[in-house]
Amino acid sequence: MPSLQQCLISNIKPKLAMKPKFFLFVFSIFFLQFSIAQTNPTSAAKVQEALNQKATLTQNSTVKNIEFTNIGPTVMSGRVVDLDVNPNNTTEFYVAYASGGLWYTKNNGTTFEPVLDSSPTQNIGDIAVDWTSKTIWVGTGENNSSRSSYAGIGILKSTDNGKSWENMGLLDSHHISRIVINPNNGNELVVAVLGHLYSANVERGIFKTTDGGKTWNKTLFVNSDTGIVDVAVAPNNFNVQYASSWERDRKAWNFVGNGINSAIYKSTDAGQTWNKINEKSGFPVGEGVGRIGLAVYDDETVYAFHDSQFRREDKKKKESDSKALTKDDFKTMSSETFLNLTDKELNTYLKTNGFQEKYRAENVKQLLRSGTIKPVDLSKYLEDANSLLFDTPVIGAQVFKTTNGGKSWDKTHEGYLDDLVYSYGYYFGLIRVSPKNKNQIYIAGVPILSSEDGGKTYKSINGQNVHVDHHSLWVNPNNPNHLINGNDGGVNISYDNGENWIKCNTPAVGQFYAIYADEQTPYKVYGGLQDNGVWIGSSNYKASVKWHEEGQYPYERIMGGDGMQVQVDKRNPNIVYTGYQFGNYYRIDRESGQRAYIQPKHELGESPYRFNWQTPIHLSVHNQDILYLGGNKLHRSLNKGDDWTTISNDLTQGGRKGNVAYGTLTSISESPFQFGLLYVGSDDGLIHVTKNGGGDWQNVSNGLPKDLWVTRVIASSHKKERVFITLNGYRWDDFTSYVYMSDNYGQTWKNIGNSVPNSPVNVIKEDPENENVLYLGTDIGAYASLDKGTSWQPFQGGLPNVAVHDIVVQKQAKDLLLGTHGRSIYKANIAVLQQVDETIKSKDVHVFAMKNVRYRSSWGSTWSKWLEPNVPAEHIDFHTKKAGKFTAKVSTEDDKIVLNEFKIDADAGFNTFTYDLSITSKGRKKYVGMNDDVEIPKKKNGAYYLPKGTYRIEVSGNGGKDVMKLVIE
Repeated sequence: MPSLQQCLISNIKPKLAMKPKFFLFVFSIFFLQFSIAQTNPTSAAKVQEALNQKATLTQNSTVKNIEFTNIGPTVMSGRVVDLDVNPNNTTEFYVAYASGGLWYTKNNGTTFEPVLDSSPTQNIGDIAVDWTSKTIWVGTGENNSSRSSYAGIGILKSTDNGKSWENMGLLDSHHISRIVINPNNGNELVVAVLGHLYSANVERGIFKTTDGGKTWNKTLFVNSDTGIVDVAVAPNNFNVQYASSWERDRKAWNFVGNGINSAIYKSTDAGQTWNKINEKSGFPVGEGVGRIGLAVYDDETVYAFHDSQFRREDKKKKESDSKALTKDDFKTMSSETFLNLTDKELNTYLKTNGFQEKYRAENVKQLLRSGTIKPVDLSKYLEDANSLLFDTPVIGAQVFKTTNGGKSWDKTHEGYLDDLVYSYGYYFGLIRVSPKNKNQIYIAGVPILSSEDGGKTYKSINGQNVHVDHHSLWVNPNNPNHLINGNDGGVNISYDNGENWIKCNTPAVGQFYAIYADEQTPYKVYGGLQDNGVWIGSSNYKASVKWHEEGQYPYERIMGGDGMQVQVDKRNPNIVYTGYQFGNYYRIDRESGQRAYIQPKHELGESPYRFNWQTPIHLSVHNQDILYLGGNKLHRSLNKGDDWTTISNDLTQGGRKGNVAYGTLTSISESPFQFGLLYVGSDDGLIHVTKNGGGDWQNVSNGLPKDLWVTRVIASSHKKERVFITLNGYRWDDFTSYVYMSDNYGQTWKNIGNSVPNSPVNVIKEDPENENVLYLGTDIGAYASLDKGTSWQPFQGGLPNVAVHDIVVQKQAKDLLLGTHGRSIYKANIAVLQQVDETIKSKDVHVFAMKNVRYRSSWGSTWSKWLEPNVPAEHIDFHTKKAGKFTAKVSTEDDKIVLNEFKIDADAGFNTFTYDLSITSKGRKKYVGMNDDVEIPKKKNGAYYLPKGTYRIEVSGNGGKDVMKLVIE
């Protein structure tokens, strides 16, 4: 590894000036308002075409038999959106995860099995089960509206517990929020559709079917920007229904979760017609009305949980003994007042709020006198995406109640329900009422609260082993103390009304944003998850409950919040760089436990840096002391993040006014061929390259689709001039697959994504061994290309159609790791893919070499008759040009004695036959007869196994054959 001095070669030019002229800034903002290219949302017809194309490609894929194994973790689970419990047997229920599919338990959550894996999606908004007929309905597309809420493909139906699924329509709904079934007629359903998240559409509102989904009738439609977020039915009267509309619009730079069309509706004819009932009733109306959740006790008694986006009264700060300054004080402070502050007052503010040491009262006042800063800058200095998210002074959560069927509504409580949903109540909306007690209600946000007096007062029932962020709750109608809760951390069960909880986290449903693999043996896997922090574990992880007895889970959490990217020092794997949302990164020494906060900080008076929710970091392959971190500018540290130099101007289109950080860098890549050859991509569609460590930058986005999120830019490890990029139109509801390659540093681009079925693309990776092999992660699974992107083929073996957000190839182990957003991490050995070339592809059959196997006397045996015997399982990998019937023959090295033989139905492409190293009694007899000194005893399971030696394995069929050697050591 070169030294720092060698890396900082003389061709790196001085840092560019960081302060653009004011008129250029104004012009850029003005220009942005009119230059954002509105892409067209992908139509339902194109979505259906893509699903059909993916199914055909999968059937014919040459890589579909590459087997993936899930390596967890499971203990932190993932976001639950709904539960459905068998009322006649409460140990049987289904759990729906936002992007992790549908899971079934028949033993009260002790174990779960996935039942949606055969469908084209794992994204769910709501489920409903007709327990009489065992019919499952799944409304796809999450009912929350977060930055990681993904669209669905309509409504699915299964009558065989998930073995097969039928799409029953509403394909353009994108997000289905509620399904209710008539308990007396399983063919009659009412479905609430939220509609598109990022664009207007008309397939939203309430839809009803009376023929089991064959036809649908839209019975309530507000407008193309307003959907229905909840429907609740009177327990003993299906005719009486209440629904809540929600006007919301998300853009990459802004979210509006309120509007005049957010309201409450009522039906008295089973959802056939609807009337708005909240106007002039005491329930809030107007622009500030946000998401509304509903709970019905009987025909007339209804509770509503309202996320009020109306602003709180601006009460003047009360005089108190403490004269401590706040950032709000500086927003309107004059320069004269500022200079009259005592040094003690000002220093207390500066130190308390974490200003850099160089900013203390004396020099800050001097900066003001010189005109470098204004008083308001001491407020702006502290503002970032996190503070803006949490500090918005909205009313927030409110609970209302009607006892006359909605004619009038009363707020149940005095004052504010603080510390529940904060300013992002759009993510919540859960309210439930006990079927046995109209005064026992539950509301949920970050904690879950219960009230025993009809919502006047509340207490937390968020147990120590219960995750925060709650989205589902079932209250047993026969035993109201029995609760099942679904949250961002999985499933919890209580039998004492929330005093104590059982945790049921066996499914691997983690929502990973990013993963990483180090170079230890065995190597460690790291990953950042939605709302579940950063975890590290062994790549050899196998799901098991054995850790309950041993006392230590195989994975360990090393960071909280929404976990983000990870980099590990190759010289010392205890040094880990990682963090949480909006660029809050740390350098962690796992050996000492010390951690240093390393986010670059803007200068006082300079506009705060913009950091993406998933801020990119990169540890230099040329020198492991050098770290890059991207805001709207690229920052470089030469000393592991302790100090930073900004090595670019703003490499975005300049940001947009909104409540979400935008105009930020999303991807950083460094060429392994040359220090200082760097690429960055932004969330607003720009790609820049520098060849001299940031001395100057070139925009290489020309000729590419405009304004799309750059999910990856990857500098090739095979050719210095080569670079790959993926763009993502999801935040425009554009599901086109955008994948490009350049062989001239991005001066021109070649589209290599044409053969990928339409689905937003999250990541591309190049195989480190074979330059023709590429890997791609999309919102509906992963692909491989064996011809540098000319064609793409889906992976399938053990892998559902789940969003793949990150891909890592661990070079030493030759493992491909997929970080999914909903099903944790998958691993597959891809040594055979790395070997494939035109010679192998042209052969009728090619058998890949096997590693030597160490003989074990324990094969076929066990130390206890109550345990399963130890049976070896060695993989024989082979490639065939055409599908057909093949024979695998195991014989002595000289091919004189056939020891075993198997018939195989092989697909075109890669195949794996699992051989248990057994031999037939006939083969054993011949072998022993010719080798007097060899004993091959019958094992406890009745089988005979290969002794030490060298053997011949031949695979033949379709007119071809190939042979490889098997060595038992």
